Amino acid sequence: MSSTRRVEFAGGTGEVSVAVPGSKSVANRALVCAALADGVSTLHNVPDGDDCVAMVDALGAVNDAGTVHVGGTEIGGQIWDAALAGTTSRFLTAMAALGESPTVVDGGVPLRNRPMADLHDALRELGATVEPLGEHGHLPVSVSRGSIRGGVVSVRGDVSSQFISALMMIGPCLAEGLEIHFVGDLVSRPYVEMTARVMEDFGAKVSLSKDSISIPAGKYVSRTYNIEPDFSSAAFPLCAIAVGGGTVRIPQLLMSMSQADSEILDILTSMGVAISVDGMDVLASRQLSTDLHPLTRDMSQCSDLVPAVVVTCVFASGVSELSGIGFIRRKESDRLGDVATELNALGAKVEVLEDGLRIHGGVPTTAGIMGTHHDHRLAMAFALLGTRLSGIRIADSGVVSKSWPTYWSDISPIVVSHLV
Repeated sequence: MSSTRRVEFAGGTGEVSVAVPGSKSVANRALVCAALADGVSTLHNVPDGDDCVAMVDALGAVNDAGTVHVGGTEIGGQIWDAALAGTTSRFLTAMAALGESPTVVDGGVPLRNRPMADLHDALRELGATVEPLGEHGHLPVSVSRGSIRGGVVSVRGDVSSQFISALMMIGPCLAEGLEIHFVGDLVSRPYVEMTARVMEDFGAKVSLSKDSISIPAGKYVSRTYNIEPDFSSAAFPLCAIAVGGGTVRIPQLLMSMSQADSEILDILTSMGVAISVDGMDVLASRQLSTDLHPLTRDMSQCSDLVPAVVVTCVFASGVSELSGIGFIRRKESDRLGDVATELNALGAKVEVLEDGLRIHGGVPTTAGIMGTHHDHRLAMAFALLGTRLSGIRIADSGVVSKSWPTYWSDISPIVVSHLV
């Protein structure tokens, strides 16, 4: 990680362009499907964030400047290090259940602290051998096929959708296929739909209903695959314009409208930002002389947007309330408590609710050092403060390497950053 970074408004009144990386969510799903396919697939525009690097390394794939060749990955007897990548660790854990000999899945200390029990228990229920090498329900863990053949399994819907996606992707490789039943409401459903879409792109069959998923036994088919731009990343330059004013163009973003976080366009429109399209590009504009409206929103299906949206709401002209997001306390950071603590230290008023946040709009009166709590999305979101406040500094700014290693240079048309 890098040292503390000062951020400030770049200045200028013209249109700026910010290209965002490929979607790490799509890329990691495509990497898994390609690894389980017969033959070699070629994936273009794979982002170079830590999550995808960890997946590419574990699969033994060849990465040539964002073009990755992968297929026919041997499973069993490896040690897979997911570093700090939660998604990667969960997908690899499910993949390890296809190997005859045990594979150890591990990661850094922050990842070891994150909960994995629901996934481990589901794999055991299906017949896999899952042995904790430390605390139950956490990494490191040893996983092998055991007697797994597929069948029916129930998984809570109110925990990470990554558990469900991990199970889904091994479904076609199981002799009896897989049927997953949700217990309770399914949070982040669009990410489950994304998993189904990528699986189908690689030849699998997926039937998704309100409370279950059915996946027959089959085979993945190798192919050439282009990773679309990442809407989760695009939210930051879009919200920067909402906070600081101006116009930004995000090239080719219209390709990604099926992603859950495309909801940011509707969110910003409702707050008074002008959204338009030019070919496949998306543009956002706001004059600072116009009010930024407060927001009331259930964000359970687009929770990765929360840090950027909260910072935006701090500058709105009233009280905003975001709900349906109690589960994001268990992300890389506590994305409710930690965001509120850091913003309140500037003079903002952000209240933590049982299932969300209440943000009282009004420009904070002070600036200072923003703690990132080992969370890339907090670092990127707090940078947006620099479009309106002088003296904002981001601690451990290198955490952005998890999803967007070149964030500080790519965002520089809007926010200039300096190491201090």
